[in-house]
Order: sequence, then C-alpha cells, then structure tokens
Amino acid sequence: MSFSKEKRKGTISGIVFVALVAAAATFIAELAPVSRLGISPLVVGIVIGIFYANTLHNQFPSSWESGIVFSGKKILRFAIVFYGFRITFQQIAEVGIEGFMVSLLVLTSTMIVGIFLGTKVFGMDKDTSILTAAGASVCGAAAVLATEPVLKAEEHKTAVAVSMVVLFGTISMFLYPVLYATIIEPATGILHMSPSTFGMYVGGTIHEVAQVVAVPASVPGASESMANTAVIVKMTRVIMIAPMLIVLGLILSYMAKKEGAAGGKLQLVIPWFAVYFVGMAGVNSLIHNYTATAPEDIASLIKASISDINIIDTFLLTMAMTALGMGTRFAKFKGLGLAPIYTAGSMFIWLVIGGFFITQWVVATF
Repeated sequence: MSFSKEKRKGTISGIVFVALVAAAATFIAELAPVSRLGISPLVVGIVIGIFYANTLHNQFPSSWESGIVFSGKKILRFAIVFYGFRITFQQIAEVGIEGFMVSLLVLTSTMIVGIFLGTKVFGMDKDTSILTAAGASVCGAAAVLATEPVLKAEEHKTAVAVSMVVLFGTISMFLYPVLYATIIEPATGILHMSPSTFGMYVGGTIHEVAQVVAVPASVPGASESMANTAVIVKMTRVIMIAPMLIVLGLILSYMAKKEGAAGGKLQLVIPWFAVYFVGMAGVNSLIHNYTATAPEDIASLIKASISDINIIDTFLLTMAMTALGMGTRFAKFKGLGLAPIYTAGSMFIWLVIGGFFITQWVVATF
C-alpha cells in the first residue's frame, strides 16, 4: 500500500515532488511563446517527466517512486472525474443532432481505423494502438490518460500515444486555417463550408480542446458562431469518452473470455471513474440551470467556484501526466520503430479528409 507505515513518508515526498514539477510545467505553459502554440500544461508536464526519467531519476530517492505511481494512477482517476465540470448537457443540446452525429461518427470511425491500422497493418501492440486511437478520436492527451487505467498499460505506451497527439494536433493548428482560407471559405473556396459548419468540422476532428480553441482564433475574420460551434462540438466528443471507455471495457472482457483468461470466467471491466465523470457533468448541468435564474452575485460566485475547480483539475491532470512521464524510459521504446507515426499519421489523414465528408454529409442529411 502506498500509505503503509513503511512507505508513507516516501509516498508523500513523491507526490510533493510531482506537484512541484507540475507547477513548473504550468508556469512554462503560460509563457506567451508556448501558449500561442496551444500547448497545454499536460504536454509540458510529460516532457519534463520524460526528461527526468532518462537523466536524473537515479539522483533522487527510490522511496519517492510510490508517490510518483500514486500520482499517475489515483490522482489521475480523481482528475478525470472532475473534468466533468467543464461540460454541460445544455452545451451539447445547443449544436443539436448535427453536432452529436459528427462527434459520434468521427469518434467511432477513427477508433476503428486507428486500432485496425495499428495492430493489423503497422504491427503495433494492442495497448499502444488503442491509446493512440483514443487520443485522436476523443480529446487528445486527456483521452489517453483516461484510457490508460482501463487497459492497465505501461507508462511508455501512454507517452508514445501522447507524443503522437502533440505532433499531429500541432500540425492541425497550422493546417486548418490554411485549408479554410484556400479551399473551404464560403465566398471563394472550392469546397464551400459555412463558418458554423467549419466550426463543427474543427471541433469534430482536431485532437486537443486547446487546439480547437486556437484554430478559429487563427482564421482572419472568424465569426463567433465558428468559434462557439467548434468548442461545443469538441466538448460533445469529450463527454463521449465515458461510453467509449465502457464499451472498450466490455470488449476487453469479451476478448479475455474468448481467449480463455481466468479460467474462461468473464471479468467485466467497468471504468467507474468514467461513469462518475458523466455524473459530474450532470451536476454541472444542474448548476448551470440554477445560475441562469439565480441572483447575479450568487451566479458570479458559483461561476468563479467552477472556474477554480477547473484550474485545480488541470493542475491534477498535469501532475498525472508528469508522473506518467517520470515512468517512461527510452529503452522501452525499442522495437516500436515508425509504427506509431504511421498509425497516427493515417488517422490524421482520415480526420482531415474523412472528417470533412462526414461533416458535410451530416449537415446535408440532418
């Protein structure tokens, strides 16, 4: 146990150490050159963590390891639950059936494409393929983090998936404004899209929430409807992480039974933290309803409190990502080769091209 009498001091020291590094990552992410690129503290945290794992880890007490593991496992689940305070069901209702269908079809198709290509075409292991597909399908690094406990994957596999999200998500931030200006812009483009439809396309296909926010900001003369639709559709994808993880758990249980694991007994894997995540989104939705009619001073206080919760939650996620980076040794990457890049690159192409046609079809149909 992490907090047994023998390990308690080392565990607490390890958690404090991770928190200090996460604080440094948060500071770096807020620097103008970094924030302009849409790089979140989570990504900075894992980079620092990986640097530590491969250079300085022998210089620190080994007893701290239990605290680092605790941060990467237990604190992670807690942070994912409270991620629900970023979402309301009212936001999802705002984009209607169109936004929901774009999110559902993009998520499902990208997961299938990513897992198939990773395992069957490019020869990656199952865990890395699923983690990479989850990051591209749902919400980037946060989705990778949420999927890791269901798979019980090794830290270096999580790091690989996150690095792919960072690489191709960053490319998206520069590519999409160019696409809009050259071939999509409704007045001059060959592949016309209205600003709100383009927002749906952005929110449905780009990896990270921060990257989705950054793209409309990079489009000259972007309308408010483009930015709002992009964010709302993205948050619809985020909340779909809960059913995705539950379905994934059921599939893994079925596969374990089929392969004769545990004497052929079905072991149902239910990621309860994903269920609690939806519960928190429900609580946030009720709070949102209340603040709409509450006195202004009370409503302002509640909104400020939720903002504080989200700030703390981002810090806890940064701690978890930092801890995962601290468990990642480059030696474990041997044998993967270019398969992660091929897999993530293929999914990126699918998101850009397939996501475009999915969005156009949904808008025309619904």
